[in-house]
Amino acid sequence: MDTVNPDFTSLFAQLGLENDAAAIEQFINTHSLPAHQRIAEAPFWNAAQRTFIEEAITQDAQWAETIGHLDTALHQ
Repeated sequence: MDTVNPDFTSLFAQLGLENDAAAIEQFINTHSLPAHQRIAEAPFWNAAQRTFIEEAITQDAQWAETIGHLDTALHQ
């Protein structure tokens, strides 16, 4: 049973990124996506990150909602 709370802190850790509040804010502020680009297709992900995001969305995994929130933040 997976007991990870799927919030931004946990998502960034899962993606292998710095996950403190300042690092998350900086990431969102420096990585934006054009309206037509899907989050999984963003050029700043490595192959493992891209696969994780795509699979989480496709399988509607516990991470899907948090990834959706990140997607919204990156499209603003």
